[in-house]
Amino acid sequence: MKNPRLALAAGIALAVLLQLCGGWIDPYTTQVILFAAINVILAVSLNLVMGETGQFSLCHAAFMAVGAYTSALLTGKALPALLPHLSWTGTSWASQLTFLPVLIIAGLIAAFAGLIVGGPSLRLRGDYLAMVTLGFGEIIRVLLQNTNAVGGARGMEGILPATNLFWAIGFAAVTLYSMIALVRSTYGRGFQAVRDDEIAAAAMGINTTRFKVTAFVIGAFFAGVAGALYAHAVEFISPEGFNFLRSFEIIVMVILGGLGRPVGVAVAAILITLLNEWLRDLSQYRMVVYALIIILFMIFRPTESLGPFFRRFLPKLPKLPMGRTGTKPDNAS
Repeated sequence: MKNPRLALAAGIALAVLLQLCGGWIDPYTTQVILFAAINVILAVSLNLVMGETGQFSLCHAAFMAVGAYTSALLTGKALPALLPHLSWTGTSWASQLTFLPVLIIAGLIAAFAGLIVGGPSLRLRGDYLAMVTLGFGEIIRVLLQNTNAVGGARGMEGILPATNLFWAIGFAAVTLYSMIALVRSTYGRGFQAVRDDEIAAAAMGINTTRFKVTAFVIGAFFAGVAGALYAHAVEFISPEGFNFLRSFEIIVMVILGGLGRPVGVAVAAILITLLNEWLRDLSQYRMVVYALIIILFMIFRPTESLGPFFRRFLPKLPKLPMGRTGTKPDNAS
């Protein structure tokens, strides 16, 4: 992406436009767009950990759960108790004005959870780190299942429908811009140095643990924001919605999009979201389809991302007719 700021402005403008035109979009399409934007946030934030810093994490869904439950408690119990005279319906002005602070607080709590698990565990590498993050994800899920204050295994229902197209698409654009700007900065080069050769980076004076923990905390923050958006979009959350399979689904998006390629990861997140909708009637075979896609892509793709694949595939498509005689129309410049 040559101009991330222009892309950010275009993304926010698209969010405003779709929100204003929301009345002409049917509820099903709106929900698919919301899920696609939330998946973009999840995949791009995980790409910072896996693609840019080279750490394998299996607990991204746990950070998402922390953000989802935190935001649900804030909008469902804390805010109505503090300001009982205001209307809290999700779409009311009070709900919308306080939703941004709620998203940020949910992200900060998730980032704190990322710091707790990342601080002691990111000195590990490879399989050992994967096992620790998998264990953390299961700990969060089991804790939620056995906490009656958040509904236990039954989950939380009646969450305010505060998420709309503006919040989801706007935060997806902000996440994508933040990740690209961070990686291209001087500080962001440290992530890539740790990924390419951790021993050489340490020999050059880079504090590799600090960079890995920083990537983990930033990724957890955006995962928490995505969880908050998800909770207020579906209005119901349960611990089983944030299990290992959810983390695996996000990993599939990152791998298909290309490690270290934020734009490709965002495209893959959108495609996987659409694939989930097509496979809704065959949801029990969804993981099988994911595995087959990864195997086939690993066998046949010549490069490491969807970008070069599409650049090679698109020219083979039949070209659209440009006029009755196959020539450019007269009014075309």
